[in-house]
Amino acid sequence: MAGKVKDAENGHGKKAAHVKGDGRADGTPRKLPRELYETELLRLQGELVKMQEWVRTEGARIVIIFEGRDAAGKGGAIKRIIEPLNPRICKVVALGTPTEREKGQWYFQRYAANLPAKGEIVLFDRSWYNRAGVERVMGFCTDAEYEEFLRSVPLFEEMLVRSGITLVKFWFSVNDEEQEKRFQERVRNPFKRWKLSPMDLESRKRWVEYSKAKDTMFEHTDRKVTPWFVVNADNKKRARLNCIRHLLDQIPYHDMKPVEIEIPSRQDDTSYKRPKMSSQRFVREVY
Repeated sequence: MAGKVKDAENGHGKKAAHVKGDGRADGTPRKLPRELYETELLRLQGELVKMQEWVRTEGARIVIIFEGRDAAGKGGAIKRIIEPLNPRICKVVALGTPTEREKGQWYFQRYAANLPAKGEIVLFDRSWYNRAGVERVMGFCTDAEYEEFLRSVPLFEEMLVRSGITLVKFWFSVNDEEQEKRFQERVRNPFKRWKLSPMDLESRKRWVEYSKAKDTMFEHTDRKVTPWFVVNADNKKRARLNCIRHLLDQIPYHDMKPVEIEIPSRQDDTSYKRPKMSSQRFVREVY
């Protein structure tokens, strides 16, 4: 049975998990108060640490897939998940364009090489579902390759589950207007402009084609054993909290009792003579 995260109270006697109400007249939710967001994020990150310890001690293997529209907030959710975790246990895999050699391999091969060992968590920032999305829409694969993928991926994922891997698949959904707003922000903000690639701009032009590709993908790959979980990402902060909360509910972790640690006394340094500070190159203290 998957773990269940308790609701936190927000200081006003209300459950923090039920802050969705109080929408605007147009039906969109109000902006999530910063204090509430930060408090709940910190609480959920504490649960992520407990989950990580359970994964480590039990030798569990977790794979989390993040797919969705460009600028839907996948990267922001991934960042908040890995922030409190040990990078030796929790790793992010974001593969680039396949090399010529990789193009000649079994399609799933380069992804399989990044699957977790015992006691590890792997987050795929985009995954083998590239074939069902960008490769299909942009014509980077043949019809035969695409059709074979739709036949093969349910079998591949069921094989992962039978091998003992916990597979969680998230699709981040954002509406047309909100995506346009985020694209415009990336154009204006030099710190975010790197996120806007030529492929992103092309995908914007092909919104309907991507929608059709996503619907077909869900039709073939949203299975009982390996379901898709759709995250409403019109509001980034709400999406992050909802994603983390749902992830925790999929993992059967429990609160691990910390190991008692006793700090040993430092070794005596009677025979050690420290080198002169002038013999070392120190970083200039500007701040």
